[in-house]
Amino acid sequence: MLVTGIKSKPVYAPLQADLRGRYHLMLGMDAGAAPLLRVIAEMRAASAQSLKNTRVLFVPGTRAMLEAGATSAVEQFEAAAVGDVQAFAGTAALLERFRAVLGQSLMGTRLYVAGPESFMGLVMKIALEFNLNKDEIRAEECGTLARRVYCIHCRATTENVRTNIVRCVGCDSWLLVRDHYSRRLAAYMGVMVDAEAPGELPPLKEVFL
Repeated sequence: MLVTGIKSKPVYAPLQADLRGRYHLMLGMDAGAAPLLRVIAEMRAASAQSLKNTRVLFVPGTRAMLEAGATSAVEQFEAAAVGDVQAFAGTAALLERFRAVLGQSLMGTRLYVAGPESFMGLVMKIALEFNLNKDEIRAEECGTLARRVYCIHCRATTENVRTNIVRCVGCDSWLLVRDHYSRRLAAYMGVMVDAEAPGELPPLKEVFL
């Protein structure tokens, strides 16, 4: 069964501008556009100079386009006159660029992340590899609650899981999607649901919308 309120689940506070930083790196996906644009507005009001040292890496999506109306989220970032804006077709390409940017980052860099939890987990995983500390990272969760699920049996990871049980992409087992979250793996744990009674599965339900 699913356990709510488990301590391993990350809790993210709303994004706020950190003007103590010398450089600002913003990563977002889909609905994450709104929180990032809010932070940019805070910077403009308090210290417009900060925008020149701000870089945005973003994966657009349907929701971001709808909320932006006639002007896309990427166009709004560009209109905000930040130092650099890059759009990516998918998460993998953004993460590859993020890793390269972090490798060249200087002291005083602040990281802002906004988007679905699965996206944020992957970003945080890389940030930890580069030893960014909590004071250097701001994050806000928004958008779909779909999960990344790690199979404890074959170690494969299934993406964008919205249901309480899911068939593993690696070993084809039916997994119960647990609430236990691993920051190291950026995924929730999946355990074989019919190990004791093969073939007996609970009803399939959409629970992570």
